[in-house]
Amino acid sequence: MAFLRHMVFLIWCCPVLLLSQNFELPVGEKFQKVKFQLVNNLIIIPIEVNGAELSFILDSGVNKPILFNLSDKDSIQINNVSEIVIKGLGEGEPIDALSSDSNIFKIGKVVNKDQLLYVVMDPDLNLSPRLGLPVHGIIGYDLFRDFVVEINYSSKFLKLHDRELYKSKKSSKIRTIPLRIVQNKAYVQGHVFMKNKSSIPVELLIDSGSSDAVWLFEDMDKGLGIPEDNYVDFLGQGLSGGIYGKRTKIDGISLGGFQLRDAKTAFPDLQYFNSITAFGNRNGSLGGEVLKRFTLVFNYGERTLSLRKNALFDHPFDFNLSGIDIQHNGMRYISESIADAGGLVLVDSGKSFGDVQILFENMTRLSMVPEIIVSGIRAGSPGHKAGLQEGDVILAVNGKKVHHYKLQQILHMLNEKEGKRVKVLIERYQKDMLITYVLKGLFK
Repeated sequence: MAFLRHMVFLIWCCPVLLLSQNFELPVGEKFQKVKFQLVNNLIIIPIEVNGAELSFILDSGVNKPILFNLSDKDSIQINNVSEIVIKGLGEGEPIDALSSDSNIFKIGKVVNKDQLLYVVMDPDLNLSPRLGLPVHGIIGYDLFRDFVVEINYSSKFLKLHDRELYKSKKSSKIRTIPLRIVQNKAYVQGHVFMKNKSSIPVELLIDSGSSDAVWLFEDMDKGLGIPEDNYVDFLGQGLSGGIYGKRTKIDGISLGGFQLRDAKTAFPDLQYFNSITAFGNRNGSLGGEVLKRFTLVFNYGERTLSLRKNALFDHPFDFNLSGIDIQHNGMRYISESIADAGGLVLVDSGKSFGDVQILFENMTRLSMVPEIIVSGIRAGSPGHKAGLQEGDVILAVNGKKVHHYKLQQILHMLNEKEGKRVKVLIERYQKDMLITYVLKGLFK
């Protein structure tokens, strides 16, 4: 329901003189199948970097791999380092980073023995707390360049096909549309349906590194005006800081003849795009909340994208009805009873005497569990009006202790459906408080 939202990066650095070697399959292999985790509409794949096992977001909008959040991986070897400056979307300043080549990347049996990457040492650039699991970097264009990439969102695997051996599937259920590759990024043509208007042709960046649905750039001349029914929202975290804009929905979007109705849409404030000198024909981007509704085949060599709708196609778009964002905040100790309904505990056989069973009364166990906090809250939202504050520690939602659930499951509890009454047990200044709100629709 709530989500990490949009992550997008733009690299400014000195020219790279050394061309990295390509990823390669073993001789005779037609493809490599890679299982992934789908978290907040983002694809997270395991990659071995110089012998260290890491997790990367597959981000079709990024040029070269970027490493960050290495605090728990002290032994990673980074080769041939030089200093660079990186500028990304957001309200902050450019940040210092490192450029490194001659790195060995392994994805299953796929290997690149000379991979260029960038390393950001800023501890504030850390996606793991908002995703609920370790994420160490992002990777994109190098994989799409070297393989035909098939992404099966519903079954959570991707296939990296040999470009020379790949044969496209033929089916009336599959639509194949042109891809335009510009500066290593993929664009498609689609149509959006604004209120009381016919379809408007748009060119959209394919951005699998965005957990959002649709971003549109306001353009009154083209008919891309922001609907009156909207609210200001935090859209996500760019490399250079937060990105804000207006959240709304449009009547629909059409891609390859597939039409999605009542599509969640954001109009980002264009001040965050000052680092992009010109959009060209681009009118916005498509993120994971749209892409996950299809099985996709990216063929950069032939400049095509094949789409087949999957079981997620008709799922409603997720809106943050509560206005609450949450994240992990380290670990905390809790004390839990391990007694039965009568308050008694039967000890194990190692602590019994012959046939005599020993029972203990009111026995508890001390456990370490993830701490979940409110990381942000939208002004005027149900959660805000009920009194929730940034920094509140969430203990339970509707009577369910949150340490038994994954972060995404907790988000669903907080934003289940319109009209739902939600009771949140929190800790604030070492005191427990019960806060209640009712989820309301965001649009008329």
